Amino acid sequence: MLTRRHFIQTTTALFSATVATPVFADSWPTEAQKAEWDAQVSPPGFDPATSNPWGLHPRFLPQRVVAKEGLVTGDIHVDAVARYLYHIEEGGTAMRYGVAIARGNLYEPGVYSIKRKVRWPHWTPTQSMIERDPENARWADGMEPGPQNALGSRALYLYVGDRDTYLRIHGTPYPRSIGGRASSGCVRMVMAHINELYPNVEIGSTAHLYSAEDSVTARS
Repeated sequence: MLTRRHFIQTTTALFSATVATPVFADSWPTEAQKAEWDAQVSPPGFDPATSNPWGLHPRFLPQRVVAKEGLVTGDIHVDAVARYLYHIEEGGTAMRYGVAIARGNLYEPGVYSIKRKVRWPHWTPTQSMIERDPENARWADGMEPGPQNALGSRALYLYVGDRDTYLRIHGTPYPRSIGGRASSGCVRMVMAHINELYPNVEIGSTAHLYSAEDSVTARS
């Protein structure tokens, strides 16, 4: 099982929402509709490091940090204990974002390949999601894209080989869940934050999801 032990070193200590009514599309949204939705989910004058209309703990705001030597540029590392996602950059740095992870035993640590990425995706619950929460049955044929879609504004699709795991790194219409355990298996991000991350993630990149149970003292 993967562990999180000392895989990231950060440079500074930071310890010290409202989403518009959705406009669902009949199929894939137009570029104009996507741009309108992007504006809805990003606060005016958005600054990733300081904008916080969602009331997040400040440590969950995006921050550039120092990465441990040897990590592969472009890879993603999810620290499930601290609830951080790191995107490794060239030059020994990483962008760090706050995330929410899955409830209970639904979180699946492992090494995954990002083989698909979608801007304003559709969402269809799996049969197991419907069995756990029968309310999801109303979306059995799929939920149209929009600010209230369960995958939010962006989704990175995690695969093992050619098999879609149905795990995603995605935006969420519930930003106050960040820092907690809330999803049915996926890694959640604030939509404005994953919008910043999305264009920097290449298809074929590796996502490392570390164990939520292997708790060690984090260095931030």
